[in-house]
Amino acid sequence: MSDPRILALLLAASSATAVLAWPAGAQCRLCDTPTTSRNDSAAGGEVTLEIQNGLNFDRLVLIGSGAGAAELRPDGSSFAQGAVGNVSPRAMVGTAVVRGQPGRAVRINLPRRIELHAVGGGGRMTLDDVFSDLPSLPRLDASGTLTFRFGGRLTVSGDADGQFRGDLPITVEYL
Repeated sequence: MSDPRILALLLAASSATAVLAWPAGAQCRLCDTPTTSRNDSAAGGEVTLEIQNGLNFDRLVLIGSGAGAAELRPDGSSFAQGAVGNVSPRAMVGTAVVRGQPGRAVRINLPRRIELHAVGGGGRMTLDDVFSDLPSLPRLDASGTLTFRFGGRLTVSGDADGQFRGDLPITVEYL
């Protein structure tokens, strides 16, 4: 009969040899010819934009027929001046969520100005100076998301009355 300690050592030695005999799964990064162009197949994956809340000034209280402005900031605070006496406490900033590849830098373009039209026709207002709480170099987090809020300055002139609507086109692309 053989000694059980020797059998255990032989078994351990053959297991280690079997593990060492497998070829390595990694490739040599120094062996490939380096490139300076972006690999689009590796960069793949779509970036998407979802608007969770639209920008909504709700109701403005006008105290005259002159010019005025209402501002709704990304932090939810508001400001009124001129013929606009007050911004409704139910006013809501816009909230958007960008989804894509984790860690990727993105470019997000918000228009500087849009025109709003009265639902019944005739009247117009402008949403000037659209701004957000985006960092200067936006990047998707480890889960591939980036949430930001946006607001703007609504300019009112004359005796604007009614419901006004407009489209705020936001574009997102990978850098």
